[in-house]
Formats: sequence, C-alpha cells, structure tokens
Amino acid sequence: MDVRAKSNVPAKAVMAAPASRPTREEALKAVKTLIAWGGDDPNREGMIETPDRVLEAYGELFDGYERDAKEILSKTFREVGGYDDVVMVKDIPFYSHCEHHMVPFFGKAHIAYLPHDGVVGLSKLARIVNAYAHRFQTQENLTAQIIDAVNDHLNPRGAAVMLEAEHMCMTMRGVRAPGALTITHRFTGVFAEDTREQDRFFSMIQRG
Repeated sequence: MDVRAKSNVPAKAVMAAPASRPTREEALKAVKTLIAWGGDDPNREGMIETPDRVLEAYGELFDGYERDAKEILSKTFREVGGYDDVVMVKDIPFYSHCEHHMVPFFGKAHIAYLPHDGVVGLSKLARIVNAYAHRFQTQENLTAQIIDAVNDHLNPRGAAVMLEAEHMCMTMRGVRAPGALTITHRFTGVFAEDTREQDRFFSMIQRG
C-alpha cells in the first residue's frame, strides 16, 4: 500500500487557546462525580483516594500544555563537519489522549529533516513529540504540530513526520478492533517536492 496518499492534515496546526483551570477542589469533585456516574461509590475504601491520584496522573499526562516548542528547539549546533544530509530519529514512543473520548492512543513517531541552519540535539525531537502528545489530541493534529515546530524553529530545507498509533477508542469500545494502526504523515520542503526523498524517508523507517 502506498502510504503517500494525500492527507487532510491542515497546512498549519490549530493551536487551542489556553483554558482557565478550575480549582483543585472543583477537579476532585468532578472525578468523584464521574466515579458515581460510572456506577461505583467514590467514598468506599478502594476509591476514596482515587480523585487525588487522578489529578496527580493528569499532571503528568497533560504537562504538554506547559511546554514551549521554541524553548525546546532553541539551541542548535553548526559544527557538524559540513554534514547536510537527512537527520532522522525514528521509533520515538509516545502516549496521548483522544480529545473525542478522552482515552489513550499510543504508538511511534518518526521525524526527519534536512539541516539548513544547523542541527538540534537528538533528544529534543523526542521532547517535541511529548510536548504535543501530552495534551488532548487527534493524531492528525499531532502530526501537523510536530512538523510545524520543526519548520518554525529549525528552518530546515525539508522535514518529514510519520506517526503510527493504536487508538483505544477503537480497541476498547465502538468497533473493538485491537491491533488496528492509524498512520499519518506530512512532508514539507524538499520532502514534499521530491518523491525520491519520500521513498528514502520510508526506507529509513523500515531498516532494522
């Protein structure tokens, strides 16, 4: 199957306006309400501390709203011995939450770019993935946000991003199709203009 089919990803990812956060007490009450709505007793022994645990977990799962792409990609290196070919980091694991059902989707991200104004530390590409994955998301928007960040802050000659993910909203409920993968990708610059570069990108992903 040719995964280069035209994508519906917008030209620029939509960034949500910052939301005003409720108080901790309001959030705890909301979790208790959901526990009761699900059919359990939020005051029984096994659940009494659950609202506090949920808030602590949410602090980790959604810390992407506190991360800034510009800061993550601010430091680049120009002393690379004249290297100007593809830089790729593949198989970056990520975990996110579907904004439609608030259940997880997870998988791997592959990022490549052709340097122009220097290269960035390799770990920073993984940090960019997590910065956007740790938010309520759709996979399409996550794909666009990652490549927009690479383009905006590294100014490469071209960039390529591909995500492969399994969505629990398809596995745990609804159609119940465990193992089904959703693949999204986007190319810019040289990668968008030259199908040979696209082929090279896919080939590099497949190499063991």
